[in-house]
Amino acid sequence: MEKAADNLIKVRNLVKYFPVRGGALQRVQGWVKAVDDVSFDIRAGETLGLVGESGCGKTTIGRSILRLIEPTSGQVLFEDQDLLAMKSKHLKDMRREMQIIFQDPYSCLDPRSQIGGIIGEALYIHGVKDQEERRQRVLEIMATVGLAEDHIRRYPHEFSGGQRQRIGIARALVLRPKFIVCDEPVSALDVSIQSQVLNLLRQLQHEFNLTYLFIAHNMSVVEHISDRVAVMYLGKIVELTDRVELYRNPLHPYTKALMSAIPIPDPDFKREQIILEGDVPSPLNPPSGCRFHPRCPIAEKICSQEIPPLQPLPGNEEHQVACHLV
Repeated sequence: MEKAADNLIKVRNLVKYFPVRGGALQRVQGWVKAVDDVSFDIRAGETLGLVGESGCGKTTIGRSILRLIEPTSGQVLFEDQDLLAMKSKHLKDMRREMQIIFQDPYSCLDPRSQIGGIIGEALYIHGVKDQEERRQRVLEIMATVGLAEDHIRRYPHEFSGGQRQRIGIARALVLRPKFIVCDEPVSALDVSIQSQVLNLLRQLQHEFNLTYLFIAHNMSVVEHISDRVAVMYLGKIVELTDRVELYRNPLHPYTKALMSAIPIPDPDFKREQIILEGDVPSPLNPPSGCRFHPRCPIAEKICSQEIPPLQPLPGNEEHQVACHLV
């Protein structure tokens, strides 16, 4: 098992609840439990895939780590420095080391700004005031992600979706960070462009020694790019292990159901598909005990009464599962 010192990011008991307001005075009437007591580590230089159904809390985790939204409670350590305890000035300095690639390459770029300004804005904010130096660094990172020099004076509407995502990647890389949250960076792209962007991300990871949190709901994409994979369901991580181990030997019933839905490009191969009954419960009022138990095909009485902890298997510390019956 890796030593603790090799963990670039340590997330401990992370919680994020969103208030639900109503009435004439907009009083809080409930809480959406988007992320509820989540803990995991991200090792330096690896890609941790984070998968699950839409609305399970994946993006909320990524943005909470970067403090783009403020967590309700918990602890996030970056190189053993507590990000949630930092004041604004220190946090601004730390943002040089942490960036994000957004899901939608259309809405995340300012339509009124030229590409050079979009990519170079972070340099200006972090003290690179010389215009020619910013221009050279922007051109350098544009060439790295496959953009031409004459693109620097164009506007976002002049680019395709794949090119816009390359602009987003260049913006995230221009400060030379150590850690990048990739928030479903290929889900809005055509399949042929997805592979190009994924290969670019892998190439950049080796070139710049990057660490990724790769958020996605496409299990095939996660298998292609990840070193380890965490599976989320309704605000909690239910399984976490090495990519090869997860795809070879999924243990949690929810993970098995996800795996059974992966399409296989072989008409002669038949896989038994697990059809989950019912709908995903509301995070406003999640079920007691294991949150998956109302849809679980093997649930027993204890599953509705006690929350299963995420714990390693006996004899395999790397494979963690949150299930009473595994």
